Amino acid sequence: MAVDRARIQAAVAEILVAIGEDPERVGLESTPRRVADAYAEFFAGLGQNPQELLLDFVPVGKSTGELVLLRDIAFRSICEHHLLPFLGIAHVAYLPRDRVVGLGRLPAVVETIAARPQLQERLTEEIADALHEGLDPLGVLVVLDAVHGCVGTRGPRQSASSTVTMASRGALTEPTARAEIIALIAAGE
Repeated sequence: MAVDRARIQAAVAEILVAIGEDPERVGLESTPRRVADAYAEFFAGLGQNPQELLLDFVPVGKSTGELVLLRDIAFRSICEHHLLPFLGIAHVAYLPRDRVVGLGRLPAVVETIAARPQLQERLTEEIADALHEGLDPLGVLVVLDAVHGCVGTRGPRQSASSTVTMASRGALTEPTARAEIIALIAAGE
């Protein structure tokens, strides 16, 4: 489903009027179109299946049992509560069973799922689920660390705070295995 840009433009013009602005004044005349273009980008993941990004895997036969960890995947999403952005870093790990995927596929999965109205907690779980279902690995661990616009710019205005969420599946639900991966993630900082 494509974003309805005309409806977004009309809604943004109405918001501008509702806050006491003139949507026709110089500086604002293109704002409704700009917001519609931004929303089309922000919500491009709606209607996309992230597991389709994992179909081009490489069979490796017998499990190597070795970890694949991709650290520091930058992402952005829009909080569904206030429609404000949250920006962060994702760390994605999996233990291959009998197939691996090109490393570029991992950020693509993160980006696709993040490009929807989201909660960070659900985003973390959905990334883990997509990798678990799409790759059938022995285990998955996803850690997100993000700064939320709604926390930093309104209400509590905690601009220096970040939120960390974690989701694990399979063998990587084991605390010892998770601790080793967390140490590897921290070593990259």
